[in-house]
Amino acid sequence: MRKILFCVTVLLIALASCKTEKKDIVKNDFDFASKQLTFAMTEVSKAIEEESAESREKREKKNSGPLVNPRTINPDGKLSLVASRDWTSGFFSGELWYMYEYTKDKKWETAARKYTDPLEREKTNGGTHDMGFKVYCSFGNGYRLTKDENYKNILLKSVYTLTTRYQPNAKIIRSWDHSGDKWKCPVIIDNMMNLELLFWAFSESKDSLFYDIAVNHARTTIKNHFREDYSSYHVIDYDTISGAVINKHTHQGYSHSSAWARGQAWAVYGYTMCYRETKLPEFLEQAKNIANYIFTHPNLPEDLIPYWDFNAPEIPNEPRDVSAATVTASALYELSTYDKDNSQKYLNWANTIMDNLSKNYLAKVGEDRGFLLLHSTGSKPSNLEVDVPLVYADYYFLEALLRKQQLVQTGKLF
Repeated sequence: MRKILFCVTVLLIALASCKTEKKDIVKNDFDFASKQLTFAMTEVSKAIEEESAESREKREKKNSGPLVNPRTINPDGKLSLVASRDWTSGFFSGELWYMYEYTKDKKWETAARKYTDPLEREKTNGGTHDMGFKVYCSFGNGYRLTKDENYKNILLKSVYTLTTRYQPNAKIIRSWDHSGDKWKCPVIIDNMMNLELLFWAFSESKDSLFYDIAVNHARTTIKNHFREDYSSYHVIDYDTISGAVINKHTHQGYSHSSAWARGQAWAVYGYTMCYRETKLPEFLEQAKNIANYIFTHPNLPEDLIPYWDFNAPEIPNEPRDVSAATVTASALYELSTYDKDNSQKYLNWANTIMDNLSKNYLAKVGEDRGFLLLHSTGSKPSNLEVDVPLVYADYYFLEALLRKQQLVQTGKLF
């Protein structure tokens, strides 16, 4: 009898331990992030000091601005820093704002401001669609947490700049200006992420221009970017006079007809956000269908961390893309609040992703130049940033952790 009672007691303790471990995933990962990001800031400072004269000259000739934030680790093991013009420049300061949101410690606000403020010059850069990534992830989070009026003004100037890229005949925001030999007016699925800045500006200013542009872009993207199975093309090329589609291509995926993993992640996140801001049922249905495509795909691994492309030819011997997983997890936490019939399914998928990232994909404390997660893939066709840490993977990881915590504590996100 005593042996039975002892065994039952041990089992109950073990079960309680498991529950506590799961419950503490947010705390454990933020404690880890605190150490890594503190280390990362010292690495950034060193890398800025060690910039070569050649690099500095090239950067100044392009008027790219000073080096500000980390992006990845180069093949030689050195930290890759970017100037404010780079599309990834806003993510690191965004991570620091998330640290401030979680800890309420003013030291993180101070750090976040230090890495946010040099990005202000981008508010008038009309040569890119990436205003949301650069400015909303940095100044947007900063304004949300501090109500700094200067940040608000920078955001409003940025969004007016973004509207100059709108093509009214095609009803889309133009993405790239480069590679004119390949396309006339390219729109990439990533662009869905920049619509959040437009919706924010509508909420703040009540100028319907912002709302109309965002909704038009989202609707046109539904019409032209998606296949019958709800997988997304990467690049759609438009005729700006007629609005007609010229070509449906990829740039970072395996082929024009394949499903690039991060593209699917941008899509499910983008349409979930669009539903939040508009309550238009078509956007919720699109988000649900994209999620279903991702999680019923036969090539999705058991741990739910996707390969870089769902149709990559050498699966299972292909690199993963952790960045696609973090973006998707963050989206799923939000989607779970809108689709009550499938809420638990989305939460299970998101929690599985976060559990597996925390167990098997974290960097080591004091190593990997301060990045949080390993095994992301930027662009395998270009052999660029393959199986490396990427700053945006870390950003959406912290965002997903905050969303996970908020759902547990309050049952809502917005």
